[in-house]
Amino acid sequence: MTKPTFKAVLLSAILATVVFVSGAGADDIKLPDMGSPADAIISANDEAQIGRAIMRDIRNSGQVVEDPLVNEYITQVGNKVAAQTNEGDHHFTFFVIEDPRINAFALPGGYIGVHTGLLEATRSEDELAGVLAHEVAHVTQRHIARAIHASSRQSILSTAIMLGAILAGVAGGGSDVMQAGMAVAQGTAAQQQINFTRSNEHEADRVGIAALADAGFDPYGMASFFDVMSRQNTRSPDERAPAFLMTHPVTSARIAEARDRARSFPQIRSDDSISYGIARVRLIVDRFETPEEAVAHFERRPYQNQNDLERYGRLLAYLRDGSYYKALDIIEYLANGNPDVIAYHIALGDTQMLLKRYDDAVDTYENALALFPRNVPVVIAFSEGLLKLDRPEKAHQILLDLLNNVPPTPDQIRLIARAASEAGESAESLYYLSEYRLMIGDLIGGITYLQQALRLPELQEIQRIRFEARIDFIREFMSEEQLRRMQQQGRASGKSARNAF
Repeated sequence: MTKPTFKAVLLSAILATVVFVSGAGADDIKLPDMGSPADAIISANDEAQIGRAIMRDIRNSGQVVEDPLVNEYITQVGNKVAAQTNEGDHHFTFFVIEDPRINAFALPGGYIGVHTGLLEATRSEDELAGVLAHEVAHVTQRHIARAIHASSRQSILSTAIMLGAILAGVAGGGSDVMQAGMAVAQGTAAQQQINFTRSNEHEADRVGIAALADAGFDPYGMASFFDVMSRQNTRSPDERAPAFLMTHPVTSARIAEARDRARSFPQIRSDDSISYGIARVRLIVDRFETPEEAVAHFERRPYQNQNDLERYGRLLAYLRDGSYYKALDIIEYLANGNPDVIAYHIALGDTQMLLKRYDDAVDTYENALALFPRNVPVVIAFSEGLLKLDRPEKAHQILLDLLNNVPPTPDQIRLIARAASEAGESAESLYYLSEYRLMIGDLIGGITYLQQALRLPELQEIQRIRFEARIDFIREFMSEEQLRRMQQQGRASGKSARNAF
């Protein structure tokens, strides 16, 4: 079966969102009079609900990159920039999409997506931070809500269609998709809305460049990346322009304006972090369809002429290829020479596991955890290793400590559910699976797992109280239709917890 493209999945999600906003099945979102201020048209809470709905479908598409090292890095850079422009009114979630096209987008509710193609296309961390700063500004300036307010003369349904068109354009659907959606909504309003989104782009540049400088990045980073994209547009007419240019039109005037703004800030000397290079290398290794292609790419230059990042890419390619001893020689050198680089500790432990040097691997992971307490990539790698070694109790312990202090992803929730299940803690495993279903938007599934847990004979009273309270809490957010479906299904569930892993 052909895997749907991210664009197709997102457009499907947007269509669902259009219905959601327009009132069909959207009891929680009531759009008031179109003459109200932007906050009344669509509240921050409404934006968060729309964002969660779209994000649920994006995650279900299977194209969200789940590499803990990549996710940790993009979140750190994104939060560093967002802290300079966010006054506590917005919660941001940064994520990476497996898509070779050069693009990035902002969704309602503070969800910022970056394509793997864009991360690879950046030439420096400053350029990447510039893109993230631009997208963060779209959220903090509430451009989607303001766009809806600007179209206040349209009907609610037309406004919803327009919202879907804006999201399609921002997320990579292209200017054709955006303009077509607007034409359907109201032909005469199309050009006005295009002009409005252009003004949004310029405002996002202005706010983003200030945040970029305040976060300690080179304020010229945004203009630098725009310049790269502008040169991409000078290629042969037969070559399609990057998606970034369709959703963020770059002109020479815009580049010049961005440079002028950057000049108003003190000059900042910003060197790329090792984490930036590691994230890019990991994506490059995964990009190749076969291990042989990855190895050939990183063996193009002699080993002695390579820098540490190129050698890191070489060892990752060797791991993909099954050349574990070749990888071990490289990672031992890198880890010994760079004890402060988390990725090298993880790669050493992973390589030792593959070579069945289990005691050495556990020592490596434990040393890394001592050096970097509650570091997400370290804990995930260590817990996965412990599960392979049939030590689920320890895996559950360190995962629980992490997830009690760091907001988890759905994949991490599934991992702790597996650890609890293998450790014989069935009730807690079902509880985690319930939380997983909630995170992907399945409220009925979330209650179903809790009901399964309540039927366990070994259930403790404190667990019973906690699970029943959680069910009551979830029901408060369910629609009448969902409550009716729950009654029809009864309290029995045919699902098996083990099938969830």
